Order: sequence, then C-alpha cells, then structure tokens
Amino acid sequence: MRVLVVNAGSSSLKLTLMDDDDRIVATTTVERWEGEDDLEPVSRFVEEVDDVEAVGHRIVHGGPRLTESVPLEDDVLAYLDSIEDLAPLHNPRAVAGIRVVRQLLPNIPEVACFDTTFHTDLPAAARTYALPQAWNERWSLRRYGFHGLSHAHAVRRAAELVGSDLADLRVVSCHLGAGASLAAVREGRCVDTTMGFTPVEGLVMATRSGSVDPGLLLWLLQHGDQSPAGLADVLEHHAGLKGLSGTSGDLRDVQAARDSGDVDAKLAFEVFIHRLRREIGAMAASAGGLDLLVFTGGIGEHEPEVRSLGAQGAEHLGASIDERVNAVTTSDRDISSPDARARTVVVTASEASEIARETRRVLGSPSTHSGPPARD
Repeated sequence: MRVLVVNAGSSSLKLTLMDDDDRIVATTTVERWEGEDDLEPVSRFVEEVDDVEAVGHRIVHGGPRLTESVPLEDDVLAYLDSIEDLAPLHNPRAVAGIRVVRQLLPNIPEVACFDTTFHTDLPAAARTYALPQAWNERWSLRRYGFHGLSHAHAVRRAAELVGSDLADLRVVSCHLGAGASLAAVREGRCVDTTMGFTPVEGLVMATRSGSVDPGLLLWLLQHGDQSPAGLADVLEHHAGLKGLSGTSGDLRDVQAARDSGDVDAKLAFEVFIHRLRREIGAMAASAGGLDLLVFTGGIGEHEPEVRSLGAQGAEHLGASIDERVNAVTTSDRDISSPDARARTVVVTASEASEIARETRRVLGSPSTHSGPPARD
C-alpha cells in the first residue's frame, strides 16, 4: 500500500509518498505553508505522484481520548478541533492539513497517527502529576509525552542495528532537534519520558525552556510584571538556547558563537549538555538500567560533539563510543567502542515510515518491510 504521509509543523508542511517497502518515492517540504486555504503546493505534489492508496497524518496530541492511531472519521476531526488548546502550535495545523488533503483526495482512506500514542501506557507512577487527584481527573492532567512516532521508529531500528530483540533491551532514546525529548523503553514499551502535559517540559531546547521550577514561574507572574500570555510566549519562543545565548537558538549558531569566545553561548551549550546527561541518567533509572543508547533527530544525527558528551555522562552505565566512528557518522550506525557494555547507535529519524506502518496496520494492509511489527 502506497501511503501519502502528511506532516504539518508549526510553520511548514512535509509531504512524503512511501511505497510498500517503506521507501520514499517522492517528498517535498513547504517551508512556509499558510494553512487550510493554501491548496496549491499540496495540489502540485499530489498531481505529480501516482497511486496514492492511503493517507497518514501526523498529529502531535491525541488528548485523553485518542490513544492509538485511528481511521480519520468526522467525529475524530471534530474531537481534534476541540482539543487544539493542548498543542496550539501544531494540532490546528495538522487539522488544516487534513482538510486540504480531503479536498484533493476525497475518496482515499485516511488515518490519524499521534505522537502521544507511544507514551499512552506509561506506568501510573510515571504519568501522574502530584496535584490534587480531583484536578487530574477533571482536566485529564497527566504526562502525555511527545515525539512518540520518532521514538518508536528509533528504538525499533536501533534494536535491528545491534541484532537484538527490542523486548530484551533497556533503551534510552534521545530525540534531539529544535524540540527534544528522551524516552525510557523496557520490554519494548515506553516507561518514562521527559516531556509532559505539554512539549515545554524536559530538556533545554532551541527556544523552549524545558523544565523550570513552577514556583519560579508563579513568582514571575506575581512579582515580575509578567502576564500569563507573555510568560507562555517566552517559555515557548524566547527561552532555551535562544534565551541563554542571544542567538537564534539553532545549536549550530550557539556552537559558532561559543567557538568565537561568546561566554553566554558557552554557558548555553553547557546547560544543554548538563540537562541532557541528567535526563539520560533519569531515563536509564526508569528503564532499570541501560543496554542501548539511541540518538536521533537533527542534532542527534549530525552533532558528534553532543553524542560524545552525552555518552560520556553515561559511562558509569556502560556506554562508551568510538570517537573516530562517531566523528563521521550521520546515519544508521553503531558507534560504540568494541568493549562497551551498553551500545550507542545513531538512527536516521523517520516519522514518515512509522506513520506509513501505522496507516497500513489500521487499514489492514501490513508493510512488507522486514523487521519487528508495529506497536499494537
């Protein structure tokens, strides 16, 4: 089954056609997509490809109700409209993508695939916030977790690279990009993750703060002349590496400024690495140990310095990398030292292949690609 994968970001739109073997037939990225009324770039791509048999949509947040990939019926679309406030930068854009594709391919079956699905079955102790239980129940407050489609592909592919059954491995998966999160996987299931109710929690990111003392945020609201809307904007768009360094927040810009002697950029990079190492340790604790450390995402794939420093923080857990191999690796590869007790691998991010697999599973047409089955 040839699947058109639609991945709407906060400003961009990526379209990818996957064949039966999860190979990319065609792909395009519209860097500045204007939303539901911007039909032309989607129409052009659809006209250039043949035999689209199904469509899979990436949705960042499924809310408390949509906990697994589902056929995209009208009631699902209405529910997604109702929970757009849970991921205001991404869910409305994804819904816009759904409506555009429906206009162009009205008779093609569609499936909604959620980043939150991978984390749905977190143990109660890992997903529950220590707030009044009445609050948690009333507003469905819990750790939802994100980047699940990327983590799902990364851990499956990493297990293949080291020749082991995923169910036998204790894994820490590091999705590192402009947005970043870690996941702890044991017996093939996610048991902990760094992002929470929103994608702001956890690691330091390009423009997001990551975890901050909630008492500090309350102090800013009460004494720091900050409004809720203004504080939300800063935490999402003007904090993280950008806020600390004064750069764009792109890690490459931070490294360049650091290397030119900028002390703020140097501190920003050190804070980023410190939090990464700390959270790797936390996820390993949740996994019950470490057999496999996985790096994926734009930073995870292309920044050997980050991989090296991250793995050094896990040496007490058995991680050790071959620096010569690490320096030249940008795609699927084991970069471990020969004597490492825990393996470290780099996996090329592929949300598209995970969405295609899930789309076929939901529609009853499994992928012919070899390897472990998709998550049920």
